[in-house]
Amino acid sequence: MATIYHDNDAHIEVLNNRRIGVIGYGNQGRAQALNMRDSGLDVLVGNIEDDYAIQAKSDGFDVMSISQVAREADVLLILIPDEVQPAVFEQDITPHLNAQDVLCFASGYNIFFRQIPLPDTIDVIMVAPRMIGQAVRQLYEKQEGYPCLIGVDRDASGNAHATALAIAKAIGATRLGAFESSFEEEATIDLFAEQMLWPAINRLCMLYFEKLVDRGCDPDIVATELHLSGEFLEIARAMITEGFFKQLKLHSHTSQYGQLSRGDRMIPDSVVNEADAVLDEIKSGEFAKEWKAEQENGLPTLKALWENVQAHPLSEAEARLDDLRRIVAKAHLDT
Repeated sequence: MATIYHDNDAHIEVLNNRRIGVIGYGNQGRAQALNMRDSGLDVLVGNIEDDYAIQAKSDGFDVMSISQVAREADVLLILIPDEVQPAVFEQDITPHLNAQDVLCFASGYNIFFRQIPLPDTIDVIMVAPRMIGQAVRQLYEKQEGYPCLIGVDRDASGNAHATALAIAKAIGATRLGAFESSFEEEATIDLFAEQMLWPAINRLCMLYFEKLVDRGCDPDIVATELHLSGEFLEIARAMITEGFFKQLKLHSHTSQYGQLSRGDRMIPDSVVNEADAVLDEIKSGEFAKEWKAEQENGLPTLKALWENVQAHPLSEAEARLDDLRRIVAKAHLDT
C-alpha cells in the first residue's frame, strides 16, 4: 500500500531563504509558480522569449533566461518537455549547478533513463502532479487538493525528502495527498498508459467505427455515438463519482451483461502477451533509445503516423460534425 502524505506531514519552511526557479512557464510551470508564490515563496521564472514569457511578466514574475535562473536559484523546478531537457541542461543548467542545489522534476523519464548526467553533490527529487496545470491552479485557489507523486533519486543534503514534501505542499498537492513513489515508477506508469492503455482504447474505438460503417451504419451517427455525444466523458466521470465497476449499475442490465460477458473475448491472450512485451521495452530502456533515435532523425515515423490517422474516415466524420463537437464540448465543460 502506498504511503500518502498530507499537509501536516510537510513544512514549507524548509524552503525559507531559498530562491525557487521555475524552468518553463507552460501549463504546469505557470500553475506551480503562481501557487508557490501565493504560498509565500521567492519565485523566479526561467523561459525563452516567447508567449509564455509574456504571460509570466503579465503575472508579475521576474522572467530571466534559463541559464540566469540556474545561476541565481538554488531550487530548480524543471517543467519543460522531456524531449528538450537534455539539450537545455547541457547548455543552460548543468554548468551553473552548485553543491547543495536541488533539482525537482515533474516527470521520471529523463532521470530514470539517465538521459541527463548530473553531479552527485545535488539533490534530485520528483514532485509530479497527477493533474493538468490549469486544474492545479484552480484547485489551489479553491483550497482543494489533487494527487501527486513524490520521489527522491539523489539525497546529497540529507534533506531531499523534506524538500519534496515542502514543494508538494507549496503547490497545494498535500491538501489531498502526496504519494510516495519513484522516478522509475512514475516513468513506467506514464509510458505504459501511453503505449498500452490508450493505444488499445484508440484502436478499439477505430475498430468500432470501421465495423459499423462497413455494415451499413451512417458514419456521422456512429461518430456521434462513439464520442461526440459526450457519453464517453460522462462514463469516465461516473467512474470517479461511483467507482470503476460500480458505474456499470448506471447502465441497463443489457449493457451490464454485454460489457461483463464479452470483455475476455475483446482482450485475448495475445493482447496480454503484447502488453508484457511493451512493458519490458519500457523497463529495459529500449523504448527510450527508440524515441531518442526518432527525435534525432526528425520524427519521420511520428509524422507518418499522424498522416494515417488524419486520413481515417473517423477524422472525416468528425470534421463534418465540428459544430456539434463544439456545442457538446461546451455543455460538458461548463458542468
